[in-house]
Amino acid sequence: MREERQPADVAKIYDQVSAIASTFGDGQFHQGYWYDDRDETPFVEAAKRITRRVADSLGVGEHDHLLDAGCGPGAPALLIAEETGARVTGISVSDFEISEARMRCAEAGLDGRVHFENGDYSAMAFADGTFDAVMAVESLLVAADLDRVLTEFWRVLRPGGRVTLSHYTRSETMAPERVEAFLRGIAAVRLPSLTEWVESLRNNGFLIEEYLQCGPRVFGRNGKYLAAVEASQSELAEKFGRAELDMFRTGLKGFLMPGPDEVGYGIVTGRKPFDA
Repeated sequence: MREERQPADVAKIYDQVSAIASTFGDGQFHQGYWYDDRDETPFVEAAKRITRRVADSLGVGEHDHLLDAGCGPGAPALLIAEETGARVTGISVSDFEISEARMRCAEAGLDGRVHFENGDYSAMAFADGTFDAVMAVESLLVAADLDRVLTEFWRVLRPGGRVTLSHYTRSETMAPERVEAFLRGIAAVRLPSLTEWVESLRNNGFLIEEYLQCGPRVFGRNGKYLAAVEASQSELAEKFGRAELDMFRTGLKGFLMPGPDEVGYGIVTGRKPFDA
């Protein structure tokens, strides 16, 4: 049985790993998307494709207020604000991530439209119906109680608001021991299938509008992720030291070991009914 993880435990994990990951991904602390093996798009731009797909699924614009639940070092929120005109509030339990996100926000000149604060997505201080949309990009795998988090998403969304989850998925044939090994490698507590992600939203009252399986273009291109790390190793070693770089590389190799036949990547969008 898995030991229940508290927000402070999650904060400690992200405080430890976010600095090097943020430098490597220029604030994009999530996977990249490549169309095929001939696609030579740099990692940072490939990661932005994930962010843009999420924004497109939400359909946010300049009159919307978006919650980025588990915002990482802030780059996705800033990108969406820049490209759609939406207001964005990002929350994280990691002090490092919020500090980094605020710095990036100031550098981008978006202080008036984007706000970052410390917050636990399972117990948010926002009033009911505060947001027009909610996104969670690779942040719910560490949630101790997924239903509680989705209940909070429902509460802070206005009627008719959308939520998009962008996360790893487990194939139906992935062996349990392989699932456990993968979860240990990323310090996560769950790896639902795409169907289970869809059902988790549906069971919490959301109307399912869209779901995509992008695994072959994400985990199916994991060699590109590792190649990007190798190309950045001099810069990363100079800033963080060889020991921390080696630990980062070792963790990535274990994380990226499964192929697209075992681990996929799903983007699922649901809507809170207008009459809710």
